[in-house]
Amino acid sequence: MPVHKRIRCFNTRDTYPEQKLDNDLCQTVVARGQMVFVRGQIGQNLDTSENVAIGDAAGQAEQAMANIKMLLDEAGSRLEHITKITIYLVDPRYREAVYRVVGHWLKGVFPVSTGIVVSALARPEWLVEIDVIAVIPDDAA
Repeated sequence: MPVHKRIRCFNTRDTYPEQKLDNDLCQTVVARGQMVFVRGQIGQNLDTSENVAIGDAAGQAEQAMANIKMLLDEAGSRLEHITKITIYLVDPRYREAVYRVVGHWLKGVFPVSTGIVVSALARPEWLVEIDVIAVIPDDAA
């Protein structure tokens, strides 16, 4: 029996058909039944793979946070159980708009946070990527 629960498994050959990749990944891992690791989320609909809010960092952050909420729900956790968030931006000028969106979603949660400016993300249209670590509380396990 697997030690970890893996949610929404996929292979990168399907996600990035223009690249010669063949990596087995998933969107979320629930480790040892309580730790939840959510893959970096971007402005892309999880169900359709459609990119949304092209050119709009705040809109992409909104989609990323909606994805994170959905994935945490699927894992048996919730936004209020996020312990760590990392936000990757391709331009520091997007920081205020993106952090306002994230702040709205995580009002009252108080996770530790790291913000990083990177030269690029996996696709040129992606302006922001957000990953989180959360827990499933003992009373929910």
